[in-house]
Amino acid sequence: MMVPVALLLLGTVTAIVAPRLLARADWADREPVVALWVWQCVVVAVLLCCALSMTLSAAAAWVAVRGNVFAPAPRAVVDAYALGAAGPWAATTAVLLASGGLWSLAMLVREVVRSRTRRRARRTELLVRAPLLPGEEAVSGRLVVLEGDRPGAWWLSGAAPQLVITTAALRRLKGRQLDALLAHEQGHAQARHDWLLHSSAALAGGFPQVPVFAAFRDEMHRLVELAADDMASRRFGRLTTALALVELNEERGVFGPSPTPQAHVPQRVHRLLAAPDRLPALHRLRLTALAALVPVIPVLVALVPGLRALG
Repeated sequence: MMVPVALLLLGTVTAIVAPRLLARADWADREPVVALWVWQCVVVAVLLCCALSMTLSAAAAWVAVRGNVFAPAPRAVVDAYALGAAGPWAATTAVLLASGGLWSLAMLVREVVRSRTRRRARRTELLVRAPLLPGEEAVSGRLVVLEGDRPGAWWLSGAAPQLVITTAALRRLKGRQLDALLAHEQGHAQARHDWLLHSSAALAGGFPQVPVFAAFRDEMHRLVELAADDMASRRFGRLTTALALVELNEERGVFGPSPTPQAHVPQRVHRLLAAPDRLPALHRLRLTALAALVPVIPVLVALVPGLRALG
């Protein structure tokens, strides 16, 4: 009964090696969408290793679970897993991994609830700062303009999504720069980047001692911005998008020597102005296909004894 151990080792190796390989890759900033996909596949593979190991450990520890998991399987397949030879560690492993899964689910629910609470608070603030006129009805997807001395723009997702922009941003952004900003925010909404941010934040918050989840959260915050920048630049040009970023963030001190929460903005501007070449289409397709195979490996490892028994 070595398959659960092998799965845990595979998950550990993936969690250690994959982030280091991705950190050394020189193509992630050039293809942020592909990098987002690769990171998701890596994290799914790690979670699959844990889930499959938990299932097989539980099947080895309890006959009732074994009967449900291997109900349609021939007797030879069940014997190939040597479930009856498992020691007392099987029940402990299953309980620990199940607890980790429940904790992950709880962290995700907490993150979603917090996000909805923040969104409701911001919508309440919008109604105070930009109240509906008598007889006016809220329109899904409408643009809301707020009086404000600081340039700002953000997208409020939900049943009635709204794009909010301040009057200071309207004064600073000229022509196509405003269009690029709106395209950037719409890119976030169309790609549902909020779900990636929620999932990565839940894993990192639930397991702060696991480096792969912390790296996943940090990279999601960075890569979704690069992906939205690219979506805007393809429609309105890299220079226009870079100038819109500068105008929107110049007064926040992000281009000074002291680090700020928006310290990534100068790197984004430099990336837009440097205009890195995209990878060839075949290379992108190959990376996408290889990443899709990563979550398949744990499944194959879990099925090896059964496939051997079936000849």
